[in-house]
Amino acid sequence: MKTIDLRSDTITKPTPAMRAAIANAEVGDDVFGEDPTINKLQKKVAALLGKEAALFVPSGTMANQIAIKCHTIPGDEVICDVNSHIFNYEGGSPAFLSGVQLHPLPGVYGIITPQQIKPVIRPKDSHYPQTRLIELENTHNRAGGTIYPLEVIKEIRQLVDFYDLKMHLDGARLWNAHIATGIPLHEYAQYFDSVSVCFSKGLGAPVGSAIAGSMELVNKAHRVRKMLGGGMRQAGILAAAALYAVENNIQRLADDHARAFRIATFLHSVQGVSINLEETRTNIVIADFKDYGVDAKTLCKKLGEQGVLCMDFSATKIRFVTHLEINDADIDRVLEVFGKIFKN
Repeated sequence: MKTIDLRSDTITKPTPAMRAAIANAEVGDDVFGEDPTINKLQKKVAALLGKEAALFVPSGTMANQIAIKCHTIPGDEVICDVNSHIFNYEGGSPAFLSGVQLHPLPGVYGIITPQQIKPVIRPKDSHYPQTRLIELENTHNRAGGTIYPLEVIKEIRQLVDFYDLKMHLDGARLWNAHIATGIPLHEYAQYFDSVSVCFSKGLGAPVGSAIAGSMELVNKAHRVRKMLGGGMRQAGILAAAALYAVENNIQRLADDHARAFRIATFLHSVQGVSINLEETRTNIVIADFKDYGVDAKTLCKKLGEQGVLCMDFSATKIRFVTHLEINDADIDRVLEVFGKIFKN
């Protein structure tokens, strides 16, 4: 029996075509800026996001933390959503690496609004940490792959300009927002001083992210990357996989979205299971089994015994994530397993 792994879109393995791109990659010393494949990837990403430059880095966490380091000084404060990746899953790095504190706000499905942000911007007073950066996440992982409304982003940018702040986008899954809405990547990115994107989630590369922004920001980011131990040498073999992913795997994300919606639709029909079908527009499904009467860990184990792997996201919530290794037949099988388990 095939195991269907819905724990994350990070579990994908390089396809034969991607492996061929890796094997044939032209390489050089990237610390000297001489790796042609990395340079090509960086130019490609910068163009897609409408930015002057981009920098290839090993991980999304490093990309976000480089951005925070570049935009802040120790003692500053960063406003974010309480369920954001930088607050929950980056090991306390803002405090450890940049000496800043986070001010998390309770967003609705990961969306914090200008009305929430404005009252907590710190006054110019030596008693307070200074608000320096606002960070948003699109799509939002813990909220279930939700998409940040462009109109809200525009309004937050107006606040940022008025108070002379900076704005960073954790766009690890920005590709998904682009495909789900049809909004160009550069249209999302134009409102941010820096944007991080990930190649190793829905796009299926084995490793890598990028941070994009002005040439001045990326030059600064290059030094911070070196300070964090992220300087890579002949890393064109990694960039080749990312480049292949960007050139071939963005449009197919629509298939992941459709398959995730099939999962969400079934779970929505189960009495006692709570899921926001309207907000399930990308490849992440988060279902709350609080009123179903079984804790998430137990249910994950039951599903795993039937060959369906998923992740307990809290005591009552389970996350299911579709990706390029999941096909329609796999979803048929998942729904069949759901039918057996939830029938009983």
